[in-house]
Amino acid sequence: MLTRRELLKHSSAGFGYLALAGMSNHGREAFGAEVANGAEVTAAHPLAPKQPHFAGQAKRVIFLCMQGGPSHVDTFDYKPDLLKDHGKRAKYGGSLLKSPWKFRQHGESGLWVSDLFPQVATHADDLCLIRSMHCDQPVHPGAMTQMHTGTAQFVRPSIGAWTLYGLGTENESLPGFVSLSPPAGSSRNYGSAFLPAIYGGTKVGRTGSRFAQAARFAGGAQESVPDIKNPTLDAREQRRQLNFIQKLNRSQMPDGDTAHVEGVIQSYELAFKMQDAMPSLMDLSDEDERTLKAYGADGGPTATFGKQCLLARRFAEAGVRFIEITHGNWDQHNRLTEDHAARAEACDGPIAALLADLKSRDMLDETLVIWGGEFGRTPSAQNGDGRNHNNKGYTLWMAGGGVKGGFSYGATDEHGFEAVENPCHVHDWHATVLHLLGLDHEQLTYRYAGRDFRLTDVYGNVVHDIIA
Repeated sequence: MLTRRELLKHSSAGFGYLALAGMSNHGREAFGAEVANGAEVTAAHPLAPKQPHFAGQAKRVIFLCMQGGPSHVDTFDYKPDLLKDHGKRAKYGGSLLKSPWKFRQHGESGLWVSDLFPQVATHADDLCLIRSMHCDQPVHPGAMTQMHTGTAQFVRPSIGAWTLYGLGTENESLPGFVSLSPPAGSSRNYGSAFLPAIYGGTKVGRTGSRFAQAARFAGGAQESVPDIKNPTLDAREQRRQLNFIQKLNRSQMPDGDTAHVEGVIQSYELAFKMQDAMPSLMDLSDEDERTLKAYGADGGPTATFGKQCLLARRFAEAGVRFIEITHGNWDQHNRLTEDHAARAEACDGPIAALLADLKSRDMLDETLVIWGGEFGRTPSAQNGDGRNHNNKGYTLWMAGGGVKGGFSYGATDEHGFEAVENPCHVHDWHATVLHLLGLDHEQLTYRYAGRDFRLTDVYGNVVHDIIA
């Protein structure tokens, strides 16, 4: 017995199926094709490179996500009044706490950076500081989700998934979106939600492990991606098995929306290709000692993050569109002086090495590097040597990818509590990141449940002042 779909596919050269696809509520998606950015992409190659809406400077993104909320007034937002008014009562409660670290001006631009990041500071003329960030959520789960998806209330596609959906990738044997060491239980921050599953991020490793354990996944060869190969089948046998599974999957396609099943099929095909490409890419044994030392990947407190930053560069070179590295935990409600210093020590050198490496390979101009957390911290003290959450004003920086280097945009008040000059909401930041990639945030949409969705919902304005 033939289904209606099969009958229309095979009768009269398939013209009946074309008509059905055109009349379907799912339109072109039911025919296995979709229109993205004006370019038609077949379902067989959903990750194929796509034309952007306009020429964007950035071709890829490396997002250095500082989980927990690093203190902006101790890192990149210099507040001399906070030093002067140390110990005074703050108007929003608590006593003001000066930064334990000195701020100095760096580079020809004279950007103020604290002594927490001495090596990143050597790249001051490449940094574009947004010192007026703000978001809606004062708690970690909501703020992290909003930073990644644009909303804290619903499950929505992540910024990496939207980027991949809009631009595709440049390597058919690798994921277009890789998330290195995301926190446990945070799949929505790298997920595709209602976008086809193929646009979701591929998780490698996890946070929360001790340094030695967390670094093991980047050691190379088969240890790098557990269970990526079937030890009982060779490649030919696996291909036969996969063909059979894919045949069963296709037989389960309903008459209506097929995106879910097609996403599974595409993911299996990508996984089959990844088993050779991924381990070799993650094997750092072919890197020279000088490179490993520059990244701090050869040992010590920088080993884990250093390897991850080096992997990010390798992924970017191989054509991966969006790479995210999560580094935590920056949530210091007490022991700020000790723990913020330890967090910075672990990532300062690797970040500086990544920027230098990208620049030496002529990749920084086309790679948008982003550093920041879900929010900042209060200028007032908590538990003596700590700071509470602060979503009203904080700092995030970007480098390369078409932003102005050695530039500071916006400002918080004299103590760093609230954005008061050129406030930049997370929706504005999302719109700007997409713009740098050549994507119009109002045009990058996906129809789901009867309406068109986008990363910025009905909000967001591109911050043109930071674009070179």
